[in-house]
Amino acid sequence: MNEPVRFGKYEAAEILGKGAMGVVYRAFDPNIRRPVAVKTIRKELIDDDRGGTLVARFKHEAQAAGRLSHPGIVAVYEYGEDESVAYIAMEYVQGNPLREYFNRGTRFEERDAVSVTVQLLDALEYAHEQGVWHRDIKPANIIIMMNGKLKIADFGIARIDSSSLTQTGAIMGTPGYMAPEQYAGQAVDWRADLFSAGVVFYQLLTGARPFSGRAETVAFRICYENPPAPSQLDATRGWERFDPVIATGLAKKPDDRYQTAAEFRAAILGAYAAPVSPALSEETIITEPTQPIGLADPSAPPRTHPELTPTPSTSLPPTGWDSVTLKQVEDKLARIVGPVARVLVKRAARRTTDLYTLYGKLAEELPTPKERDQFLATRPAAATLPPLPPRGTVTPTRAGATQTVRPPANPLTPDAVDQATRTLATFLGPIAKVVAKKAAGRTRDKHEFLRLLAAELATEDERQRFLRAAGG
Repeated sequence: MNEPVRFGKYEAAEILGKGAMGVVYRAFDPNIRRPVAVKTIRKELIDDDRGGTLVARFKHEAQAAGRLSHPGIVAVYEYGEDESVAYIAMEYVQGNPLREYFNRGTRFEERDAVSVTVQLLDALEYAHEQGVWHRDIKPANIIIMMNGKLKIADFGIARIDSSSLTQTGAIMGTPGYMAPEQYAGQAVDWRADLFSAGVVFYQLLTGARPFSGRAETVAFRICYENPPAPSQLDATRGWERFDPVIATGLAKKPDDRYQTAAEFRAAILGAYAAPVSPALSEETIITEPTQPIGLADPSAPPRTHPELTPTPSTSLPPTGWDSVTLKQVEDKLARIVGPVARVLVKRAARRTTDLYTLYGKLAEELPTPKERDQFLATRPAAATLPPLPPRGTVTPTRAGATQTVRPPANPLTPDAVDQATRTLATFLGPIAKVVAKKAAGRTRDKHEFLRLLAAELATEDERQRFLRAAGG
């Protein structure tokens, strides 16, 4: 019988990720009965001539994050070493890095771009007040949890005010997100984090990095060139109000930037001039957590603990639905996406009470046309988009229960889609066709369709003008 892979008291279950320095595992704390993440340094690096420095820096990470207790920062529980490895046990966070959102081409609404950046600055403000600055803020180190809240991870090159491990002259950080003084090997303080936060905010607003190209090109641009203002990249979104905020956040000289995270946050809130959501909006959250790479010990069967096994949901179905109908939809979706189907169905059911619309919303969550077609083929009464049934048609369900499917009062017709697309094009240009096609897949009600299109416009004035012109 294979013995489990252990790091001190922690029993590893799965490999969550691999990097240049080592491996991150999902593990189990037997004393407190909770899942943890265990980050390790590879044995061959420890045995290398540089091993003493690497282990010291690794321990430094635990010291940096271990002194911080904030809901927006991944908690560190313990640092340990044995004969072959050094490790850090930390909070196990279910979610996806912001990098995954960018890799998928997610376009963030203004409310979400502001929410993420404000959460980031809140956590940085706390860390800076404790005398710790991160020095490697980037999308890969910003985790968006399933509840839409943010956590900063990986204080591996953080600077503690009393540390001697991070000396002037050493270039540390990630190209494209480092501040000019990091590239120059000059003295670095908390304001480097604010520059990196400005880069992230720019990318959230525009979908593009402010500094791109080969590594050498990026370094030159960060040190000597100013990126295009957000409003220059997309004149339809109303980003002019954020242009001066970005300009100050990305100033070349630390003295010309915001001097504190609180000051940066206040500038964003002043430009936004609306209540800020404490979390990413539900429709934007990626609901599938990052998948493990494999078992900690490939030759051994999976080892599980009750505390690591999700508890089946016993909550009531969303208003307007019966649990039997939703369970049928969930079972069909689960054949494609697995257990996460329960979360997707419940979330989509809160946004509609129409069965056909529900299928359309769920199909949008699937990554490939093949999977979308496969799921839509299970929709009752048709293989693609069926004609709407007469008012009051009853769809049979399990155990004698029924679900009444009523057509919308204002059915969406192809002519209505074409007319609305032409109207939207006067605001958005050619991209209006893509936006309208996506919205038409989400609803069969004309008024809801027009509201979905209007939501893509940047200002309330534009939304109202569009609705009047489109007959909404």
